[in-house]
Amino acid sequence: MQEKIEAVLNRVRPALQADGGDVELVEVNDGVVKVKLTGACNGCAMATMTLRMGIERVLKEQIPEVKEVVAV
Repeated sequence: MQEKIEAVLNRVRPALQADGGDVELVEVNDGVVKVKLTGACNGCAMATMTLRMGIERVLKEQIPEVKEVVAV
């Protein structure tokens, strides 16, 4: 499942990088995906919305086993 998640993250990564940010996969455990937002995304006021409405939504659409995405 980790490889599938990386593939999906690689599809959303260009949008984050366009704003000076990025995302790193930290861990996957029982459907919970832990990611680290870096660059401009780290500490950004919109980071929670990016995580929920962007990254989590796309991961859940593409990989039904994903239950939740959390930032660490």
